[in-house]
Amino acid sequence: MICITGATSGIGLATAESFAKKGKDLLLLGRNSDKLYNLKNKFVEKYSIDIQILLIDFTEPALINNLFKQNRDVFSKVECLINNAGLARGLAPTYSLESSSIHEMIQVNLVSVIELCKNMAPIMVENKNGHIINVGSIAGHYVYPNGNVYCATKHAVRAMTEGLRFDLNGTGIRVSEISPGMVNTNFSTVRLGDKVKADAVYSGMTPLTAEDVAESIYWIYSQPKHVNIQEIVIYPTDQASATVVHRI
Repeated sequence: MICITGATSGIGLATAESFAKKGKDLLLLGRNSDKLYNLKNKFVEKYSIDIQILLIDFTEPALINNLFKQNRDVFSKVECLINNAGLARGLAPTYSLESSSIHEMIQVNLVSVIELCKNMAPIMVENKNGHIINVGSIAGHYVYPNGNVYCATKHAVRAMTEGLRFDLNGTGIRVSEISPGMVNTNFSTVRLGDKVKADAVYSGMTPLTAEDVAESIYWIYSQPKHVNIQEIVIYPTDQASATVVHRI
């Protein structure tokens, strides 16, 4: 069973479908019950797989411990955890950000990822099988103007992923990260709060699609058990760095 967070849109949705196409059963975590159950019904009918749904609000990562305690039997079936849920709020100097936005990014992008890894890793060690794949960002490699807190959370995810790999060395559990550049999802709409401004982010260039990233995630997972892809950094061809983008 493949556990995916943030599976109702963007990279998470594409990843869920990528695994579903291969006949993999899914465990989907999130807070939007309507979207999750609609997705479950669609994929069960289309791909004839088993899908489990667990509701959790990642802005409240303290709830994750209880989620695992109450659903130990479900999580014991998980062979791969894909930490995809994340978001950015605002593109502005740190001193202009709302405190609520700062805390939301830290809670969802970082603390929830740590809590999920903390709870999932011992189960995988006990099962002697498992793979944790964290969806990072090029923002975890390069800080760009007005990226501040979002970049900080993704730098921290990258460091935590590397630390977890040390912690699990010798157990057979694989730990990987994928760090995408510009991907045309609802990410910029959420960040900027404006669809017109979000569309302008990708104007004049060809960004990655959610499916591009999802296929890379599946490739990471599909390697032989003795092969661990530690990290993939994936850019669209039109993007050379966090701030250098070719546009026509």
